[in-house]
Amino acid sequence: MNEKSSLKASITSTVVAALCCFTPILVIGMGAAGLSAWVGGIDYVVFPIMFVSMGFVANALYVRSGRAGPRPIGLIGVFVATFTIGLLWLEFMYALRITLAAAAMVGAYAWYLRSATTRNNESPLDNKEVGLQS
Repeated sequence: MNEKSSLKASITSTVVAALCCFTPILVIGMGAAGLSAWVGGIDYVVFPIMFVSMGFVANALYVRSGRAGPRPIGLIGVFVATFTIGLLWLEFMYALRITLAAAAMVGAYAWYLRSATTRNNESPLDNKEVGLQS
């Protein structure tokens, strides 16, 4: 899978998981399929899937930035686990706030990667002409 399709797939999975978390789409779908007895436990599955999808977005952004060095998969995994455990520990009391904080962290990471990439691509010769004076 190339960089562009990886980023699109991870963003799509994040949006789908968010729609299933914060709208009754999944509840209506499970009720229509005759699985309404399982509706009470879907939050324990869908929220971790959403956080893992956000981790995939962060990884795809890192790959797209073209930075050298090892991927920060371990750090991304720690953040995914922290958000998931925090949400389960708080018993979904602050689910929207925790999800927005996770999304803000992915956005800040994207901004950081973009600013670091543009900073590294600029050279002093790009901004001014250097020539020999006679």
